[in-house]
Formats: sequence, C-alpha cells, structure tokens
Amino acid sequence: MSNPPSRRAILSLYHSTLRTSKSFSSYNFRNYFIRRTKDTFRAIQSESDPTRIQSHYSEAVRELAVLRRSAIVNQLYGGWRLAVEDQKPSMARADS
Repeated sequence: MSNPPSRRAILSLYHSTLRTSKSFSSYNFRNYFIRRTKDTFRAIQSESDPTRIQSHYSEAVRELAVLRRSAIVNQLYGGWRLAVEDQKPSMARADS
C-alpha cells in the first residue's frame, strides 16, 4: 500500500486544477469546472481513510490532465463574451 499524499501535495493539485478551470474562455465551462473542482476537493478533505484519499487524489491527477487538454481546445474555439460576464469598462471622457 502506498502512502497517502501529503496536505501540501493535495493543496498544490487543488490550486493547479482551479487555475486550469479558470483558464476556460467559455463562461459556462469555466464556472462548471470551478464548482466541480471545489466539490471534488471538499470530498477529499472530508475523507479520513488513507486508501480512499489516495484513490481520490490519483483520480484528480488524471482529471487535471484531461482538464488541461480541454481548456486548450476551449481557448482555441472561444466565442463571444456573455452578458453575465464582467465586461471591460469603456473609457470615460475627461470633460464629462
């Protein structure tokens, strides 16, 4: 039996997954993967069995690889920004 991952390794994986989730250009995909990432790591955090922690961790590592590839494809074919997303503010005139 292998040792369960350390807290630092889990946090590093969490940050990498969250960073990758935020790199999606599509609003819906981005928010879905951010929510899914948080839910996945809450489940890991609430787990106490070392073998289950190890299995959750290894599954999250595999999902991160898939997520990175998917984010690249999504960035290639990114569409228009939606109305619910933050828009860049327009430049205001100084005399108004």
